[in-house]
Amino acid sequence: MNLQHTAQRLGLGRLALALWHRPLARLRDSWRNGGPLVERETERQRREMVAAAATLPPLPGRPGVPPVTLHLLTGRRFWYQTAFCLHSFARQSDRGVNAEIYDDGSVDDTLRFLLQRLGPGITIRSAAAIRERLEALLPEARFPVLRERWRNYPNLRKLIDPHLGSTGWKLVLDSDLLFFRRPDFLLAWLDAPDRPLHAVDCEESYGYSRALLERLAGAPIPPLVNVGLCGLRSEAINWEELEAWCAELIARERTSYYLEQALVAMLVARAQSCAVAPAADYVTKPGRAEGVAPTAMMHHYVAESKRWYFRHGWRRVLAMQ
Repeated sequence: MNLQHTAQRLGLGRLALALWHRPLARLRDSWRNGGPLVERETERQRREMVAAAATLPPLPGRPGVPPVTLHLLTGRRFWYQTAFCLHSFARQSDRGVNAEIYDDGSVDDTLRFLLQRLGPGITIRSAAAIRERLEALLPEARFPVLRERWRNYPNLRKLIDPHLGSTGWKLVLDSDLLFFRRPDFLLAWLDAPDRPLHAVDCEESYGYSRALLERLAGAPIPPLVNVGLCGLRSEAINWEELEAWCAELIARERTSYYLEQALVAMLVARAQSCAVAPAADYVTKPGRAEGVAPTAMMHHYVAESKRWYFRHGWRRVLAMQ
């Protein structure tokens, strides 16, 4: 019996995770975020953002100009980010904005009120309605892996909930985006979508080996796909294939936080061409200088760039009111 197997039987792997790896990861994250004192101040300003989101006026419109429709997953942890994302997009676009918002299971009456006060273009897809569609179109007996991941890996809901049982092109946005100039690239796609769209990542994050992804997709995987912006055609998604992909990815290389991004990278790998948001204008993980004084059209605040989001970004959106 080898040492690794013995350790597993004794539960030493879980013990090491609890006593060493997780505390070390938290310490590393705290250092990247500026240390405990800076984190405390950032959290204070995040709470101010939450309070400010509850006072945002209805989304501005423009009579006579067709609105665009955006799709977002949200809930108790992210509703205020959703509100600021939509406001910044509407302000900078000078277009009416309709939003299809998918309840992650935590939207109560208070959150429903806070979101719907943004205007009549807000539609909230309830958790009950989403589950009913899942039962009808993605039954657990046929799709056990997708259903398990849907329950335990909320990121996958950004792919399943907007597209399952639907048709047409949809632009799904992460909530932690802010817009500072007119997003012409996105508006042009929304007015005439004809191919998949995605953003560019700050570093490649698929969670699985490229060889495995390319074998399953049957095509070269494009680099640096980021799903903070994700435009897909609903009826083009083969759910049986996604179930098979997920099952093999997990069986061979375990679960990954980046599973959703890997699946989208595999889907767009098969497209003859993609609309790729220019990385200089649609910035994933802005650095300090860009975070404090934005020059780009959009910021996607991932990882430690959340610091600039909560301290600076949303305040600039308020200044645009």
